[in-house]
Amino acid sequence: MRNNTSSEFLYQLFALILALILVHSFYVTLIRPNANAILQEQLAREAAGEAYVAERSFYIVVKDYEQEACFILMLWAFAIMGYKARRTVNERKLLSLPLLGVSEGSRVLPEDARQMSRPVQALPEAQQGYLVPRTLLAALQRFGSTRNIQDVSSAVGDVLDTESDRLDSELSMVRYIAWAIPSIGFIGTVRGIGEALSQAHKAVEGDIAGVTASLGVAFNSTFIALVISIVVMFMLHQLQLLQERLVLDTHSYCDSNLLRHLKTD
Repeated sequence: MRNNTSSEFLYQLFALILALILVHSFYVTLIRPNANAILQEQLAREAAGEAYVAERSFYIVVKDYEQEACFILMLWAFAIMGYKARRTVNERKLLSLPLLGVSEGSRVLPEDARQMSRPVQALPEAQQGYLVPRTLLAALQRFGSTRNIQDVSSAVGDVLDTESDRLDSELSMVRYIAWAIPSIGFIGTVRGIGEALSQAHKAVEGDIAGVTASLGVAFNSTFIALVISIVVMFMLHQLQLLQERLVLDTHSYCDSNLLRHLKTD
């Protein structure tokens, strides 16, 4: 479990670095050059006295630093959730395997617990840390030591409750990212409004270009941040649903493949 924790931490660290490099490279090579070209064209047409309607370009909407930070956090959250979803899908594959080999109508006595644990203990080391093997081993060990079916059921419930709490706590970073994204958008709003107020004297003199550009920063950053936050929260809820189903299906698996076959005499 410790190795899994350290490897997951390294994965998250490298995922953040990769997201930072990819998004910043995309901004430097595509977003900001195109946004600057569009703005220069608009300024030139305005200086020439042309009557035109400024188009709401995607490049201008996402060009600021707050939007860049939001996209970086979004990719990072996707990488974390993708890692956890992949592990959950791999764990679900064990639910289709007869790990204990108990046939219909078989009786499992306390003396059989050690023998039945061997196929589970023979699984690859990576799979032994999955939820299904851990739950089955805990149930068999409890049955062999206490010879009480109610204690076995309690052991299964305790393992699954602990797993639910662990899965929920491991999503705290994703929840923080989902909270941080709109917060960064609001920072852009405050920055844009502050810049607009600092140029209020120019607006009074008739030059409203600086004020409108600053207000654009304010509204665009909040707009992009809220859209990204909605997407991240949707993906987070889908991941939680996948993990909750794993826990519930594991309980059903233990009940149908072990608990109902237990006999004390």
